[in-house]
Amino acid sequence: MNVTTPLSRQAPVHQHTQRLSYADTDPAGILYYATWFPRMEALQTEWLFLKGFRQDTLLDRFGWWTVSRATHCDYLQAARLFEEITMELRIGEIGISSVRFDFEMWRRADETLVATASNWLVTVSPDQRPIRIPENFREVLTSGSNCFTRNPDSPPAENPASAGLDHHLAIGPDH
Repeated sequence: MNVTTPLSRQAPVHQHTQRLSYADTDPAGILYYATWFPRMEALQTEWLFLKGFRQDTLLDRFGWWTVSRATHCDYLQAARLFEEITMELRIGEIGISSVRFDFEMWRRADETLVATASNWLVTVSPDQRPIRIPENFREVLTSGSNCFTRNPDSPPAENPASAGLDHHLAIGPDH
């Protein structure tokens, strides 16, 4: 493998391999930077669906739903037209009302890590106020061996994707 990160030492909770298409690339045949975001959302949504948490029924079934608070992506290597990319999903830090989903994008041909990313998802009430992660959701999140829960009494880790941001839900990095 050409590039390794600490995340890659843990098994992903979900993954998907797909060949890059013309629609994914810029005129030079290199992956367009925004292509990763819908694919990350699709992988995360599919994993939640497979675990019984359909995004479209959370409010009706459980009285809460989720919103994305911040997303961050680091582009490490160019990905090109027709390359097969495996995207892996891991559960990152689990806070009081939020969870960080971590992603790695690997080029299959040479096992090169081409990008890493994170998405912070927050559980909210129907009026979009942050709430504690419900126990049934927390159980699913912590059932994997590659996640950790922050002690609510310890100071939060700095969130590079949201440092200094004023979020419309008033959700700070300590959630």
